[in-house]
Amino acid sequence: MASAWWPCLALALFSSLAASGFPRSPLRLLGKRSLPEGLVDGIEIYSTKINCKVTSRFAHNVITTRAVNRADKAKEIFFEAELPKTGFITNFTLTIDGVTYPGNIKEKEVAKKQYEKAVSQGKTAGLVKASGRKLEKFTVSVNVAAGSKVTFELTYEELLKRHKGKYEMYLKIHPKQLVKHFEIDVHIFEPQGISTLDAEASFITNDLLGSALTKSFSGQKGHVSFKPSLDQQRSCPTCTDSLLNGDFTITYDVNRESPGDVQIVNGYFVHFFAPQGLPVVPKNVVFVIDVSGSMSGRKIQQTRDALLKILEDVKKDDYLNFILFSGDVTTWKDQLVQATPENLQEARTFVKNIRDQGATNINDALLRAIHMLNKAQEEHVVPERSTSIIIMLTDGDANTGESRPEKIQENVRNAIEGKFPLYNLGFGRNMDYSFLERMALENHGLARRIYEDSDADLQLQGFYEEVANPLLTSVQVEYPDNAIQDLTQNNYQHFYDGSEIVVAGRLVDEDMNNFKADVKGHGALSDLLYTKEVDVKETEKALKEQDYIFGNFIERLWAYLTIEQLLEKRKNAQGEEKENLTAQALDLSLKYHFVTPLTSMVVTKPEDNEDQTAIADKPGEDAEVSYQPPQNPYYYVDGDPHFIIQVPEKDDAICFNIDEDPGMVLSLIQDPVTGLSVNGQIIGDTRDSSDSNTTKTYFGKLGITNAQMDFRIEVTTEKITLWNGAVPTTLSWLDTVMVTQDGLSVTINRKKNMVISFGQGVTFVVVLHPVWKKADFLGFYVVDSHRMSAQTHGLLGQFFHPFDFEVSDIHPGSDPTKPDAIMVVKNHQLTVTRGSQKDYRKDTSMGVKVNCWFVHNNGEGLIDGVHTDYIVSSLF
Repeated sequence: MASAWWPCLALALFSSLAASGFPRSPLRLLGKRSLPEGLVDGIEIYSTKINCKVTSRFAHNVITTRAVNRADKAKEIFFEAELPKTGFITNFTLTIDGVTYPGNIKEKEVAKKQYEKAVSQGKTAGLVKASGRKLEKFTVSVNVAAGSKVTFELTYEELLKRHKGKYEMYLKIHPKQLVKHFEIDVHIFEPQGISTLDAEASFITNDLLGSALTKSFSGQKGHVSFKPSLDQQRSCPTCTDSLLNGDFTITYDVNRESPGDVQIVNGYFVHFFAPQGLPVVPKNVVFVIDVSGSMSGRKIQQTRDALLKILEDVKKDDYLNFILFSGDVTTWKDQLVQATPENLQEARTFVKNIRDQGATNINDALLRAIHMLNKAQEEHVVPERSTSIIIMLTDGDANTGESRPEKIQENVRNAIEGKFPLYNLGFGRNMDYSFLERMALENHGLARRIYEDSDADLQLQGFYEEVANPLLTSVQVEYPDNAIQDLTQNNYQHFYDGSEIVVAGRLVDEDMNNFKADVKGHGALSDLLYTKEVDVKETEKALKEQDYIFGNFIERLWAYLTIEQLLEKRKNAQGEEKENLTAQALDLSLKYHFVTPLTSMVVTKPEDNEDQTAIADKPGEDAEVSYQPPQNPYYYVDGDPHFIIQVPEKDDAICFNIDEDPGMVLSLIQDPVTGLSVNGQIIGDTRDSSDSNTTKTYFGKLGITNAQMDFRIEVTTEKITLWNGAVPTTLSWLDTVMVTQDGLSVTINRKKNMVISFGQGVTFVVVLHPVWKKADFLGFYVVDSHRMSAQTHGLLGQFFHPFDFEVSDIHPGSDPTKPDAIMVVKNHQLTVTRGSQKDYRKDTSMGVKVNCWFVHNNGEGLIDGVHTDYIVSSLF
């Protein structure tokens, strides 16, 4: 399935209060009728347009947003776009007052070195990269001088894949404010002719949508335009905020008078194959279900619900079985059974009684399933013209029996012997997804992540529907010998109803007259052969006559498909083979200007007369839930414990240490107005030390309270406990999970960090440091505090308010590498030392160096009072 895009524009809004450290909320500003239309804190986003050209399923998309700074001082503007995971970014440019700053795509290691050099010079801003279900986020910001205009232009390309009989473009729309000129313009050209075209929006009534949306198709061309006026964008007749917030979906399909279509341009060809009206091949399916302890509760219930729904759709000629695995492996039946009404009723009873238990024995469960399918074929228990598949669902890593991933892969590969596909569904994020993916790919299947949300059962059902109706097996796509080269994948174990096979390549002789393609496959009743012959010159001429088509689209489609398949093969390759696949994919990525997992796009942008470097990467499916904190200001405590106070007005930082005994609890944040408080308990270094005077201390436990919400969080190095009222919920650092409720979000990234957000404007990050054999410690980061009150206090909280300092008389200190200086702060004159601390938000293992002025003697003269004033009796 293909997805599409939407630029979600966010403004970093800094008013006169913001200069003092208190940014205003965009939402509050949007609601003020006194502001001119489309103007927020002096910034006007006056145009956003998404222009898309789809030619033979290959989409070329350009997102253009224009803004002007009408304020009397420089402002920072953020551009954010949500892109489909299946898309490759091909270009990004910033144009400021007519000067264009382009993005350049480079090999990832080259880009990384350029980025690190910028980091070391203290002048970098990274682009957000986050992985969701269908979308990835692209974000960049730029300072715009008073009166200046800026244009953001982002381009990406993708091959739309057919899914359940349609090509789908999924748009996530969220402009966050009214936009004077707002438009989505989609042109589709399909040589086979368009049979259906539709567009719908989840956020707008059909009556209103009808007046803003136009859609039409005739013959080979289709067009969709969505162009709401300012009044149509309003959430209510008198509102100044936008109702454009939700899903906008375009679906279409093409005519299929013949089962295949071949298109040729400039010596490159693409062959689409999707036969209609074939009987479904009976299937033999074994469901291998993880029932280990981690599947308890909601997961196992959703699995039961999904399996019960799937049983309703199983066809009478199908054969099936269930294998459950925890520490042990159990089966519903000793062998596959036909889906008779009686057997299906018995299966429902079995599914309803599935319960969680024990550990995770993936190896034995899969080998049992493979043996069962092989035996059924050998003993003719199942029809001769049937096909077999295994669908495994697991939420964790193998931890009993054979638990080495590479050995499990080897065992499964040797047992299947290429005879049928394995589909691996990974539930949630607490598993080695790359292992599941490698194992599925080398056995002609695929892996799919099932997101741990309320619709997980629907995701499971949706996957089953994709593979429920095989029409052909052992599909081979063949072309004349010595006539083609650089062919993409041309053999498929299954062709499923509603999907499409796409093969591309190059012609050896561009002057050839006729082109022939044969497709062979095993059907439900007989073997089938489809032959397609085309006149090369006539085909090429017909496509070149379409004036709005980008002429090399088939070459770029071929490159896209080739890179995609090389990257998949690379996941299972080793040694020289992996190096060769990597080199081929990298060469194509650079030649065709694609941001792929092997390349990065470096964006050089102007910032206060100095160039800044930003990098856009393509995240993998196995990337953890990510969080990109704002650039400034932020405050944190990490290490010994070292407190870091960022002072953005000075482009500098101050740091200090607190020396207290293990067991002491310190007040970090206390806000009597919002009811938020954070306390931390100190632990000692458990490693042996011959000199007790040098024992280091760290934070080993944190208590976070929101009195207004009656909510508490206790974070230790072993677990996280949440209380909503009196009811506790315990989570492990071994989980990757998100918990949300009104005004609260808690995200745990396995063994790395957790992010806690109280609405818009208060965000904390806790970093787990797994460094000792006997104990770990915690780092605590405040990355957004602008909704906390002016009465906030505590060792960190007191610095949420604006303050100033001056440094002078920089001179050599006792350590020749760390100069001393005189600092005047809060009416105190202090001797401070230049040093550095580590920020572990983005890199939990190595950290990023932060330069700072170190205040001695437990922060004396910098903090209000003395450090013992901040000792409290307990975490809560």
